[in-house]
Amino acid sequence: MSYEVIQKVGRHQYIFLAEGYRNENGQPRQKRRPIGKIDPVTKQKVYKPEYLAQLHRNGAQSGNPETEGLFSAEDIRKSSVRSYGSFYLYRKIAERNGMVRALRQALPACWTEYFTLACYIVSAGDPLMYCEDWLKDTESYPVGSLSSQRISELLLSLPAQGREAFYGSWYAAHNDVEYLALDITSESSYSELIEDVEWGYNRDHEQLPQVNLCMMVGETSRLPVHQTVYAGSHKDVRTLVTSLSRFEAATGKRPVTIVMDKGFFSAKNINFLLGGSDGEAHNFLISMPFTCAFAKKQVESERKDIDCVENTIVVNGYPMRAVTKLRAWNKDHKVYTHIYYSAKKASGIREDLYAKVALLKQRADAEPEKCLDDGECRKYLIIRKSEKQASGYTVSIRNDVLEKALYTAGWVVLISNDIPDALQAMCVYRDKDVVEKSFLRLKNSIDLGRLRVHSDNAMQGKLFVGFLASILMAEINKTMDRHGLYKNYTMKELLNLLAKLRVQDINGRRILYPVSKEQRIVYEAFDVEPPTE
Repeated sequence: MSYEVIQKVGRHQYIFLAEGYRNENGQPRQKRRPIGKIDPVTKQKVYKPEYLAQLHRNGAQSGNPETEGLFSAEDIRKSSVRSYGSFYLYRKIAERNGMVRALRQALPACWTEYFTLACYIVSAGDPLMYCEDWLKDTESYPVGSLSSQRISELLLSLPAQGREAFYGSWYAAHNDVEYLALDITSESSYSELIEDVEWGYNRDHEQLPQVNLCMMVGETSRLPVHQTVYAGSHKDVRTLVTSLSRFEAATGKRPVTIVMDKGFFSAKNINFLLGGSDGEAHNFLISMPFTCAFAKKQVESERKDIDCVENTIVVNGYPMRAVTKLRAWNKDHKVYTHIYYSAKKASGIREDLYAKVALLKQRADAEPEKCLDDGECRKYLIIRKSEKQASGYTVSIRNDVLEKALYTAGWVVLISNDIPDALQAMCVYRDKDVVEKSFLRLKNSIDLGRLRVHSDNAMQGKLFVGFLASILMAEINKTMDRHGLYKNYTMKELLNLLAKLRVQDINGRRILYPVSKEQRIVYEAFDVEPPTE
């Protein structure tokens, strides 16, 4: 007798029709065939049309009472129900912010496929190979099949010229002059066939080779505007000139200020930004590392006098001291140098370091021989043999190392050729975290923490789809944050709520299910008119 078995495969639950039998040795065995799956939104069983048609032909005598008398082959042929609400939101967002127009201009033959893939990874967060299952149950643009093979063909065939044309059209759609935050992250890969996958500094601390992804994000719009892929061995500082050159080549030259952390700092890069050999300056704001003598000199010059109420600024409720000086960078240029000091942060760093060293000493006093080869112990402690001690060793703290480590605790130095005010400069620099949040969404929310591809072209195609998805997620995140929707939903829960809005086609007629009160409130928050057709 046949019976249903539900089995989880990856993130999906599938329904199998199982039938028991005994093999030639009399051992019990089981035959299974797939007949449907569990809808991830409604948790209802969704059967394959051919299975339901078979039930109808057999008079619904298969032993499954849930489907008896409910369907006919003609009904199946003429009727289908699909999720619609979340894709409707993606489409409205992309039409309003210019993303659809930019895709049409850059990739006229296949823009709907790339947009649909971006919508899928925002909705599901699953590997692209499962997109076909999602598409069967989702109203979208008419893209035909998006099987695993078809997706591979799309990723491989994405033209570099079309990709760069999109960046140009996308950036041109935003007329606002805004600060652009620039940062870089690692994308790990197991593939040995991608040319740019190399060993380097992995920001996720994974023991894998990688590529480096450099992205620019608008601090006001909070939207990604451009990205560039580099070989995994490149350090941040070596990518700046190429990133800006590629950005300008794709988008044209517009007045922007690039905001960067200290990973991009070098004297060579600052000289390039100030004019370089071609004489064209770029507006910038950058943090300086204290390995730079210039930064140390600024701290030393202000150490005695900076801690006073006249130098106090408040950034997002957080007080600190700040001084701005116009300093000579080289014989041709001067830069606004913003020096900041936070006594609270310095105190916290000091307390944490003291506690760490105290615990190291406690461990070394108890087991000195085990600590002799410990890197942290050797850094902060002196462990010597001594016959006078019961343990056979003396342990003392390297106070000079501690003071050196704390010398710049609580200090920050920013330099700019564009922003003369210390408060404005710190606010702009703090807003740089928009690009870091974009990286987190890219890796954690839409399954791009690993590059599950095996060629350079496929890698570029997948990262481009991820860029499109990042735009959609940034828009959704911005609205949810502005309207306080995170108090009631995670982003996934909000999208699942909208996905419950469905459409049905019966005999060629399209019928929209009623929009719930909760769904209507969400659409209003996004300033999107709920669907009416």
